Amino acid sequence: MDINTILKAKNAWERFTRNHPRFPMFLNAAKAYGIKEGTVLEFHISNPGEETLIGNIRITADDLELFESIKELK
Repeated sequence: MDINTILKAKNAWERFTRNHPRFPMFLNAAKAYGIKEGTVLEFHISNPGEETLIGNIRITADDLELFESIKELK
């Protein structure tokens, strides 16, 4: 990954967090609570006037390794 791609991603994340300030707070709370192997993350997608989609994933050791790699990019 080149530096321009990293800078673009950083700028996009900063813009995202300005637009959605509660999301980083949620992530910090989840981090403090602890995401361990076996943790279930549930997702809801609600579009106006449409059916809500719900799904989930169970966190694996591979997922935790990915999260650590992403943290190192900061």
